[in-house]
Amino acid sequence: MKLKRSALFIVVLIIFAACSQGNNGSGDGVFGTKQDPKPYKISKDLKAIQEDGVLHAISIYNSTSYFLYKGMPMGFEYELLSRLAKNLGLKLKITIAEDINDLFDMLNNGEADLIAYGLTITEPRKNLVSFTENHYVTHQALVQRMPDNWRSLPGYKIDKQLILNTLELINDTVWVRENSSYAERLENLQNEIGAEIPIEHIEGNITTDEIIKMVVDGEIERTIADYNIAAVNKTYYPILNIDTRVSFSQRIAWAVRQNSPNLLKAINKWIKKEKKSDDYYVIYNKYFKNTRSNRSRIKSDFYSKNSNKISKYDDIIKANASEIGWDWRFLSSQIYQESRFDPKAESWAGATGLIQLMPATAKEVGVSNNYNPEQNVKGGVKYLERMRDNFEVVEDSIQKVKFTLAAFNCGAGHVYDAMRLAEKNGKNPHVWDENVEKYMLKLKDKKYYLDDVVRHGFVRGTEPYNYVRDIFLRYEHYKQFIEE
Repeated sequence: MKLKRSALFIVVLIIFAACSQGNNGSGDGVFGTKQDPKPYKISKDLKAIQEDGVLHAISIYNSTSYFLYKGMPMGFEYELLSRLAKNLGLKLKITIAEDINDLFDMLNNGEADLIAYGLTITEPRKNLVSFTENHYVTHQALVQRMPDNWRSLPGYKIDKQLILNTLELINDTVWVRENSSYAERLENLQNEIGAEIPIEHIEGNITTDEIIKMVVDGEIERTIADYNIAAVNKTYYPILNIDTRVSFSQRIAWAVRQNSPNLLKAINKWIKKEKKSDDYYVIYNKYFKNTRSNRSRIKSDFYSKNSNKISKYDDIIKANASEIGWDWRFLSSQIYQESRFDPKAESWAGATGLIQLMPATAKEVGVSNNYNPEQNVKGGVKYLERMRDNFEVVEDSIQKVKFTLAAFNCGAGHVYDAMRLAEKNGKNPHVWDENVEKYMLKLKDKKYYLDDVVRHGFVRGTEPYNYVRDIFLRYEHYKQFIEE
């Protein structure tokens, strides 16, 4: 009997333990179990990030945070992240969240170290993350359409057809993303006014910009957005009315995991310092205040939200990229590095055209008119192939591309010098990363450019070093925004 009771007791304990482990503290599972209510799944603070050498950030692809325009990555979050990474001495890697509702899970699961997106600081969200110092303060506004003939109507007739007071939202549907701060605000507003406001939820993979466009197109009647984002959209959709305020002032910030106190401290220190500089406010005004710039950007074919284009020379670049076997977006990144897609560009050294060929080089590869985009790119690719032929001993295809780019920038002779220096000092002469690139940097120092193995003398090694890195980094942005 004692043995049976003991066995029964053990079975009950096991069942109880299993039930406890399966009982989440939150309906969506983000808070973990009752025994372990912590939302984060990994432990990684500033020291571990510095050891990796990379700051991983999550952002959203929209008209203010992170996007591509005329071949250049841009955005409020992007520019600030670049400055933050530089301040911390880290490389930057940005991941775009496909669904805004995934931001907190992605952070707490360790897919990134930082959410770099304009998050409203709310009490429920404080259970999930630690917020940084706020970047700015805004308020939530109702976004609705003006009457179709609003330009010919007197103001009082326009007002009659608009919702001007939150009380007028009673029994009028508002469309917002589920789990957003906008949905949370509407629920609180219902309690405040003691009446129901019908809420229709929109999927989390649709951005605020896209929801506002749905209002413009008449697909939905109204939504809610942060005022500064709504104001940006109004600059190119004048039919929008954004004057009805639905919240008090709210702080907008980034977020880190709750178990990253040192990272939080470092970011907060940086934010406080940045806010004392003019540059910080220049960046803010660029994306939220400069209506002329916003309007021209949003209307452009080379704004990545509008089309799958990088520049007006995409077709020429695609045709020639196939000749060398490169992704056309990668060749585009190199051409941007050379000329910013200006076919009339001229360097101090006399190189001209989209891909910046020297006159002698242009002649060698059969280019009669260096300012002709088609001829210039075709000749540039021929020259790239010649440079690549110098590095047949490099087996890894990516490393070979890096050697090719460096040779295109400063000449194959200087690259050979860096390879010989690397080999002499115990490094792999057939690997660019962390090997040959280090000795390319040293070729500006007398100790190295006078070494017995060096045949081509002094070179500003920072130029090919940065050239290779910048092209690859920009290519990563292009891959995020532009389909192959």
